[in-house]
Amino acid sequence: MNCGIDPKALFTTLFEAAVSAADPSRTIRKFLPPKPKGRTIVVGAGKGAAQMAAALEEAWDGPLEGTVVTRYGYGAPTRMIEVLEAAHPVPDEAGLSGAQRLLDRVSGLGADDLVIALICGGGSALLPAPAGRLTFADEIAVNEALLASGAPISAMNTVRKHISAIKGGRLAAAAHPARVVSLIVSDIPGDDPALVSSGPTVPDTASRTDALAVIRAFDIQMPDAVMQHLASPAADAPKPDDPRFSGHEVHVIASAARSLEAASAAAEAQGVPAVILSDAIEGEAREVGGVHAAIAREIALRDRPFRKPVVLLSGGETTVTIRQSGGRGGRNTEFLLALALRIEGVSGISAFAADTDGIDGSEENAGAFADHRSAARLRSAGHDPKALLAAHDAWGAFDALGDLFVPGPTGTNVNDLRAVLVQ
Repeated sequence: MNCGIDPKALFTTLFEAAVSAADPSRTIRKFLPPKPKGRTIVVGAGKGAAQMAAALEEAWDGPLEGTVVTRYGYGAPTRMIEVLEAAHPVPDEAGLSGAQRLLDRVSGLGADDLVIALICGGGSALLPAPAGRLTFADEIAVNEALLASGAPISAMNTVRKHISAIKGGRLAAAAHPARVVSLIVSDIPGDDPALVSSGPTVPDTASRTDALAVIRAFDIQMPDAVMQHLASPAADAPKPDDPRFSGHEVHVIASAARSLEAASAAAEAQGVPAVILSDAIEGEAREVGGVHAAIAREIALRDRPFRKPVVLLSGGETTVTIRQSGGRGGRNTEFLLALALRIEGVSGISAFAADTDGIDGSEENAGAFADHRSAARLRSAGHDPKALLAAHDAWGAFDALGDLFVPGPTGTNVNDLRAVLVQ
């Protein structure tokens, strides 16, 4: 290894390799279904849905029509597929209209028609469609409560799909008797396609009882109307053995696991040995940061459990339980600020964390860079890193240091990439 390697340059290379491995233009062609006798309708949602639609248009030899919904600012040029934009992470009226547009697209289809569903992370917020007597305000309240709860994404989506008229396989059910082929970019630890964007075209076995168990386990305060809805059998989503799903196909075309492997190969090509810890790490961001810091310290000080030099890689989606409002920053910057406090003074340790969709939290950065000097630099600049962490203002911390990572929207989403380099 070149011991004089620039950590920021290395981390940027690893991020680019991870994103490239999840680029739909590189992966979608091998999963295309045969052309149908009838129409081909495209529906989709997520922060990379527009790029998936553009890639499908390039790969598909035949007529297409349809609609996908993506986040504001995440659109891409398409010729045949309509691209709508809506709010994320808190739904808005544009998302409500977009969800209805997708349901309208698949209504009235026949057995000779084909629906291609393009699904990636972010679709849960982008497709609000309150079920039964629930209101749009109820769904917004649920989403805000879930985001502040600290629940993992899989648990949040279990709740979301039981208060929705489009999630939990309901979009695919509405397309019956047309055949549905779902092409999915997974941002879910474990890559369960039924949990990506709360599974609008992929049913699973979870029930309203499971949704209620999540609410109890994380002590989430829900509107009375939502609890009444979840107490009713009408809240149950269709199950995988429902005959309306017969003949459907589901393909995960990109995932965190594949992107981590690409990042590992990129590190090795730079002469840096790499170790993948896991592609499915969940939990509080600051606690996960502490664990990564402990491993890095052990390597730096004792050359175990891995010998330095080495870069540790991990994926998955951490959570942030909001205990003090007003801060700016997402789970990746919170992970890094917690890690920076734990590695302070241990030379040779650098770290990076970023969301592969290009946005971490509500600001414009995907993540940030940190090292063993970050906490001391904050104090020298007049900031208390522990106070910033307590206030969930990790964005403010790394903005003050000039260490934010801002690649812009990437057009894909396979969860977070974390890298810790020990030289």
